[in-house]
Amino acid sequence: MTYELCIADRAYSSWSLRGWLLLAAFGIEHRLTVIRLYEPGFQGTLAEWFPARTVPAVRLPEGIVLADSLAIAEELATRHPEAGLWPADSKARAIARQLTAEMHSSFTALRSHCPMNLRLSYEDCEPTEAVLSDLARLQALWAWARRETGATGPWLCGEYSVADAFFAPVAGRIAGYNLPVGPEAQAYVAAHLNHGPFRRWRAMGLVDGPDQSFYDRPYAQRAWPGPAPLPAEACDGPSINSACPYSGKPVTDFARIDGTVIGFCNPFCRDKTVADPEAWPAAMALLQA
Repeated sequence: MTYELCIADRAYSSWSLRGWLLLAAFGIEHRLTVIRLYEPGFQGTLAEWFPARTVPAVRLPEGIVLADSLAIAEELATRHPEAGLWPADSKARAIARQLTAEMHSSFTALRSHCPMNLRLSYEDCEPTEAVLSDLARLQALWAWARRETGATGPWLCGEYSVADAFFAPVAGRIAGYNLPVGPEAQAYVAAHLNHGPFRRWRAMGLVDGPDQSFYDRPYAQRAWPGPAPLPAEACDGPSINSACPYSGKPVTDFARIDGTVIGFCNPFCRDKTVADPEAWPAAMALLQA
């Protein structure tokens, strides 16, 4: 059973992040098509997937295309009950669905004032009263979910679920715009910034194309508040490995990571690893061997 997923720029497309997490974070195999926002061919490529021309879009094995993230979540959960997209407990599942539905349709002030940009973080974005109201509502929802489900770990309803995947871009916004939230909300944001799939997505987003000027904002910048990456840089070979840790193909491009040279099958494999080596277990396994 093979799925095809169409997404836009990883650094900027919040809905693409949600769609990708629905597959990648739950171990559902898929093939990927990546298109660039605001560039020639963008609308034409999307038209080949679905008339609404939105991302994410998932082509199911029988050829049907779904282009709404909530529909994608429900269909994948139906087809892959073993993946655990929704909580197994009925009460936690109902709460996760409520959270997901509200995220899907609300928080327009936050989305408008703070478009997702995972490439940088600002000192202050001068949030409006409407944005502060959205943040208050988010914190109330998150606290309610944890209280009602008895969640004691990092996620809202027990194990990582669709609800957490839908809030991942919000965590990126809070981190990226240094938005004011309380300690419990900050801990939830930190859980996302440390989450392996989120770290891999951001690492790819840092290197998968030039900056999009549409997302520039005139605020002072600060360091990204997530985990600090290991020292890494592109370099010449030879490397300790002859096959790419991701594809198994012969190595052609090289990176020095924490003093050790590792080879990759193309510049993108190299660059996404340089961006955040510890996000990539296969690369780290080579370092630790």
